[in-house]
Amino acid sequence: MNIRRMTDLDLSGKRVFIRADLNVPQDDAGAITDDTRIRASVAGIRLALDAGARVMVTSHLGRPSEGELKPADSLAPVAERLSTLLGRPVAVKRDWVDAGEVAPAPGEVVMLENCRCNRGEKKNDEALARKMAALCDVYVNDAFGTAHRAEATTHGIARFAPIACAGPLMSDEVSALTKALADPKRPLVAIVGGSKVSTKLTILQALAQKVDRLIVGGGIANTFLLASGLPIGKSLAEPDLLDDARKVIAALRAKGGDVPLPVDVVVANTFAVDAVATVKAVADVAADDLILDIGPETASLLAGQLRSAGTIVWNGPVGVFEFDAFANGTRSLAHAVADSPGYSLAGGGDTIAAINKFGVTDRIDYISTAGGAFLEFLEGKALPALTVLQQRAA
Repeated sequence: MNIRRMTDLDLSGKRVFIRADLNVPQDDAGAITDDTRIRASVAGIRLALDAGARVMVTSHLGRPSEGELKPADSLAPVAERLSTLLGRPVAVKRDWVDAGEVAPAPGEVVMLENCRCNRGEKKNDEALARKMAALCDVYVNDAFGTAHRAEATTHGIARFAPIACAGPLMSDEVSALTKALADPKRPLVAIVGGSKVSTKLTILQALAQKVDRLIVGGGIANTFLLASGLPIGKSLAEPDLLDDARKVIAALRAKGGDVPLPVDVVVANTFAVDAVATVKAVADVAADDLILDIGPETASLLAGQLRSAGTIVWNGPVGVFEFDAFANGTRSLAHAVADSPGYSLAGGGDTIAAINKFGVTDRIDYISTAGGAFLEFLEGKALPALTVLQQRAA
C-alpha cells in the first residue's frame, strides 16, 4: 500500500498533529481500566518528540455531544497516563480549534481535548478540517482503530495538511493485515467468534472466499449447527440466517475448504458464573440446554488444525470465556494459536481480553488494537483514512 510514513520524514522543529486512538475504557470514577491503546500510541509520539517536533496529540473518548465538553468526556486521565508512560508532562489544551498557535516548544507534547466535542467532527466538516490543518506542518494518522470513519480528524484534515502520513502503529497494522490476507502462507485459517451471525455475516462471506478453513464460535457457531440440522436447545442463534450459514459452508467446501463444526459442547441450564457445566456430544444437546463453550474433543481437533496452519486470523472467542467453567475452549485455541509456527494476527476487544487472560500476548505475532476497522479490512472494504493517505502520497 503506497502511503507516506512518519518514519520517512524529517520532523525536527515541525508542528506535528497526531490523531491517536486513545479511546480507553474507564470505571464509574473515571479511572482507566485498560491502557492498551495508550501504550500502543507511545511509539509514534516518542518518535516525534525524539526528532525535536512540536507535538500535538488528539483522540476521541466515549460518545460526547458535539459542542459540549463534559468532565466525563475529558482526555485529562489519558494525558495523565501518557505523561507517566513518556516520563514528561502532557498538558491538556481546551478550545484548541480557534486558539491560534497551539503547538508547544520543540521536543514537547500537548494533548488537544476530545476531538469529538468539536462541532462538525463526525460529519467531516470541511471548514473544521481546514482550521485543524492550519495548526500543523505534518499530520500523522496513528489511529487505525478509526480508519473506517471519514471524520474531520481522520480524513478531512489529511486532505488539507501540508503533509499527511501514517504513524508507526497505523503502518504496522496495515502491514500485518496485508501480510495475513494479501499473500498469506497457507493453509489460511480464520477464527470468527461472537454472539450473532448478523453482525459478522459480511465478514464470514468475505473470508469464505479467502481462507482454507473457517472456525466459528459462540452464538455464531450455534446458528451454523442449527443450519446443519444439529440440536442447540435454547442456545442463542439466528434461525432467519440459516440459509446464509449454509451458503458460507458451501462456499468453503466448493474450493476444498471447510467450516469445522463442534462435535462436543459444554452446556448449562442457565447463563451464570456459577452454572453447572456439562460436556455433551453435540447430537445429545437437550431442549433446555444452553451451549456456552466448545467441548474438549472439539478443542483438541481445532487446536491440531491451528498448529498446522500457515497463517491464522483471529477475531472473537469461541465460548463464554469470562466464566471459568466455559473458558476451556477459548483457552485451548489461544494456546494453539500461540504455539503455531504460522503467522498469527488477532484483533477485537474480546479477543484481546482472552489473549491477556490466558497469558499468550507475547506469542501472538500481531495484536490489532482496532475493532471496526479491523473487521472492515477483513471484509476487503476501503477504509477512508487509508484511502486519503494513499491519495496524498500519489
